[in-house]
Amino acid sequence: MQLNALNSTSNRIFDFICLWILPLGYLLLLCALFFLPGRSVHHKLYYGLFSIPALIALCLRPRLAKELLHEPIVVAVLLFLAWALLSLNWGPENDVPTGQFKPPLHTLMLFVGCYLLVRYRSEIIQPLLFCAATVALIISAYNLYRFGLIYQPEMRLIGVGAFDNPLLSSHVFGFFCTYWLSLSMTCKRRQVLWLSIPAMAIMFATVLATGSRTPLVALTIAALWLCFICRNRRSVLLLASMFIAGAATFALFADKILERGSSFRIELWQLALDRIADHPWIGHGYNAELSLDPGVGYPLSEPHSFALGVLFYVGIIGFLPWLFFLAWSFISSQRHRVQPLFIIASAWLAFGIGAGLTEGGGIISRPKEHWFLLWIPLALIAALSINQRARRLLDRPVKTASPSALQQLTADARIIEEDGLGPKVLRLTDGSFLKLFRRRRWYTSGSFTPYSDRFAVNSVQLRSMGIPTPHILDLYRFEDGSTAVHYSPLPGNTLRQILQGITAPAVRQALVERFGKFMAQLHQQGVYFRSLHLGNVLVLEDGEFGLIDLADLRIYPSSLSPSLRRRNLRHMQRYAEDRHWLFEDHFEALLQGYAVAASKNDVDNLHRQVLAGRTPAQTR
Repeated sequence: MQLNALNSTSNRIFDFICLWILPLGYLLLLCALFFLPGRSVHHKLYYGLFSIPALIALCLRPRLAKELLHEPIVVAVLLFLAWALLSLNWGPENDVPTGQFKPPLHTLMLFVGCYLLVRYRSEIIQPLLFCAATVALIISAYNLYRFGLIYQPEMRLIGVGAFDNPLLSSHVFGFFCTYWLSLSMTCKRRQVLWLSIPAMAIMFATVLATGSRTPLVALTIAALWLCFICRNRRSVLLLASMFIAGAATFALFADKILERGSSFRIELWQLALDRIADHPWIGHGYNAELSLDPGVGYPLSEPHSFALGVLFYVGIIGFLPWLFFLAWSFISSQRHRVQPLFIIASAWLAFGIGAGLTEGGGIISRPKEHWFLLWIPLALIAALSINQRARRLLDRPVKTASPSALQQLTADARIIEEDGLGPKVLRLTDGSFLKLFRRRRWYTSGSFTPYSDRFAVNSVQLRSMGIPTPHILDLYRFEDGSTAVHYSPLPGNTLRQILQGITAPAVRQALVERFGKFMAQLHQQGVYFRSLHLGNVLVLEDGEFGLIDLADLRIYPSSLSPSLRRRNLRHMQRYAEDRHWLFEDHFEALLQGYAVAASKNDVDNLHRQVLAGRTPAQTR
């Protein structure tokens, strides 16, 4: 009994971390710099709401590390961090403070947390990114307004919040400018497109106001990568827009770009290369101090190049895994470009590489602006790659169909289900089914992740769990914003139809008992099917149960909590015929079947819920 209670508690803690804490922590990691008073508060928020919860979740379920260790990016990052820590042995300090071990650990937890977030809340990633970008947009617009009121020649925008340096500020502004640019290349809804274009213009103006030239190069590289990975009509428009915007920017701000003169980058790089030559293979140590004076009268602690920084601190041996995880990230993103999140994350990484050509140098740090150039996009790509390999994300292209193509597809189709707005499910002439999902408001989750996509992903995931589901043939998007999923039906009849045709009570009782076991297995595997009723459960030709109408389904990290099980039961109790068979005539058989796969406590809860549902107050 105590062991079951302990397992239940650990499951609820794990679920709460994955479903609520990590999304909040990730959102604040992305946008909190815009409104926090300093970086130290930002560090604490990341530690408390993302890094430490991710570590606790990994300790609760250490078996999850197996999937992480099968990802080449994660393995390369581990090798890089391990070598960096090993380099402390030949660093300048004999007694290494324990604080040196914290930044690598928090960096690693970013990968763990992103993996858990994508695995268990994949549908919330795009809304989270959009929310963070909207916060950045609103505050950047305020920054521009405030900057315009006090502008004097040679002034450079820094921004409110935790920003204290125009160049570092430009990294984050450019990061979100890249997001809006990526969104304009991948979005399917016109409302989002018309929002992303002016949003991108505002973020680009904010980057220009910082007076930094590095992010302009980085944005150009990110835009070129988007043209390559998307390869559509918008890519041609983007190339033309880049040429026009580049010419206009140079014409309007040539003095601002050129009059700042030399930034001593060449001198810094030469000095850094001289220091690297002292220990080219193993580097000077992760905790070494770098002091370079290019003739400005004071020493600088960064070589203004991420690559040179890696070579200085960890040498060529450390540089190789660093180079590998960057290259593999682009290869993986190109391979899985059907998933828009790969396009966005790889564009961020392209921006970071462009910015890192002439900026930065510290290889492992606490969360700050440099994380937006490397670790944040890299962790997201790694998490997406792991879950794409496990087929938890959409892995097939969505076809755009014209009204004539839809008419041709549905010619002579038989309507299976419809409502006041028209058909919802059609049986096509070849025996396959087409399920239609109408357009959702552009700001809802159904716009970011259409229900047709959820249907397809849920079908694949349930099949991997051993639960029969329809085989997906194609996904469609129509000009009016509606979507559809084309699938092969499962061979069989609904459980409701089977029960209606059974006249022998003993046979019906045996079938209800088997359904009770099936329902318990769903609950134990964390499958929360909101629309679970006897019309959505098929009895297959081999006697097994299968599920249909999968869009309204969610797979939780652990077995369902008592509250979710009660909600599932309440939904089935709404149907008079289902309630009669399951909860009145054959209730004991249902409980016996449920007890095969569920705990006694769960069976007792089900019993109490059904008894409560029989009261007049609950029935109404």
